[in-house]
Amino acid sequence: MKRYRSYRSNAGGSNVRRWRVAGIAGVAVALVGVGLGVANAATSDAVPTVNCPQVAPQLPAIPASAKAEVERNLALLNTQIQEANKRLASTVGQGGPNFIQNAILGPLKGKRASTIDRIAISIGRSAAKPNLPVDSLATCGLNQNGGGNAAPEPTAVTAAAGNAGANGAGAVPTVNCPDVKINVAIPASAQAEIDQNLALLQTQIQEANKRLASTVGQGGPNFIQNAILGPLKDKRFSTINRMETAIGRTAAKPNLNAEGLSTCSLNQ
Repeated sequence: MKRYRSYRSNAGGSNVRRWRVAGIAGVAVALVGVGLGVANAATSDAVPTVNCPQVAPQLPAIPASAKAEVERNLALLNTQIQEANKRLASTVGQGGPNFIQNAILGPLKGKRASTIDRIAISIGRSAAKPNLPVDSLATCGLNQNGGGNAAPEPTAVTAAAGNAGANGAGAVPTVNCPDVKINVAIPASAQAEIDQNLALLQTQIQEANKRLASTVGQGGPNFIQNAILGPLKDKRFSTINRMETAIGRTAAKPNLNAEGLSTCSLNQ
């Protein structure tokens, strides 16, 4: 009986030791797990932010007439950055390895490119349209550890004093059209129509000059010829022809040289 009791006592002690070892190991695993969880949480705390190049320093002198529109679009660039940062924070861990590029940085680049284009166009309405490096200015990277400037663009810009913006771009050209002189007697019945068409020729010139001023810097090398001088020639040709027809209703129809007098050039 004594041997049996001794054996039971030893067996019980062995079991206790095994449970103690198992318990210590379990606590160790639990502590390691907690440590990994804390480490992961610390790593995920550093949410990246977008890092975009500043546009304002790349702009030329801004005409006073474009100041408000330029400021609105610079403010929009800041808003786009802030919205992208919010999206980065709200989508941590989502998507695959290309999620940020495809869902955030790519769309941001498209929005920025459109906004920068609008800035250039607004300046080009009253000065030389700037040739901005849109692709590089629109492309943003990441601040992997967060931070960065969420509003890199200024809230206000300085407009060029006086006409500095227009002068810097050079004088805006104007159209130079030959005078239309009628060297035949004008029947009384045609006089009013002749006067109306002579006035229309002047209106056409004024409209062409306005178009030249409002489209400075637009289009390629043939823009002025194709979009302004060409259509002006057609309008003048038709107007001069109408004057020939008006006279010809009650007198001999004259040849006022519509082909030669309809072509205009530029006062550069």
